Amino acid sequence: MTRLLIILISFCFFQCQSQPQKDETPEEKKVRQEAIIKQHIHDCADKINYRIMMNEYQNCLDAGLKKDSTIAYLWQQKAMPYYKARKYSVGKPFLDKAVQYDEKRWLSYRGFMKCIFSRDYIGAIEDFEKCIEKYGNSYEMDHTYAFYIGLSYLQLNDFEKAEAIFKSDIEDQEKRMKEAHFLDLFYYGLAKFEQQKWEEAIVEFDKSLKQYPQFSEVEYYKAICLAHLGKREESKVLFEKAKNDAETGYTINEDNAIYETYPYKVRW
Repeated sequence: MTRLLIILISFCFFQCQSQPQKDETPEEKKVRQEAIIKQHIHDCADKINYRIMMNEYQNCLDAGLKKDSTIAYLWQQKAMPYYKARKYSVGKPFLDKAVQYDEKRWLSYRGFMKCIFSRDYIGAIEDFEKCIEKYGNSYEMDHTYAFYIGLSYLQLNDFEKAEAIFKSDIEDQEKRMKEAHFLDLFYYGLAKFEQQKWEEAIVEFDKSLKQYPQFSEVEYYKAICLAHLGKREESKVLFEKAKNDAETGYTINEDNAIYETYPYKVRW
């Protein structure tokens, strides 16, 4: 009888420690949730290869959500492997839950996933415009929110709007950091390229190549511009260099490029 009583008391103790409490302070809530995250993400899900043991991985997270379904990070971790497996419709409800419980942290991430993974460009624009309105033009995955808006418009064939957004964002980056990211300059050049502004596109491509001299995609599209301008020999030489650089691995080098093909990546 005494042993049973101890078990019941212990069970109640651990349940009370993990369940949301109406009268807990913000600091107590933070400590409780961090303990759940450690137990069910760091000490469980992170130790499982979700590519070959997806059920076991998800079970770790589900056990944590049973203790507190308001932890946004648990929902994001549930969504992430499904997006990487290109099962966007499966992952989307989980990512929406993450945004529901912590919009400031996960809204821009959802916009990124829409733009780069599921290619929901209208949805990405909506998310990032909301981010800028509420939190300013900050960063997600090393690029500004405006970058993803410009990229989304580029993918929607609204080239003038894409050009205007990239121009404004790049000017802002140059004021703050002296130079913009080479990928931003590449896509800015492409917005001009798509409008047949060959010389203007080359200007931006050259800025990108100054930072990343072997960037094969930039070389490829610059070679096309040169051909349109009648510089065929120069174009031919650059095209061959682009091909060689691509074969050596000098391409779009974003971390998530191993999961998704970034817009305008050249298939040789």
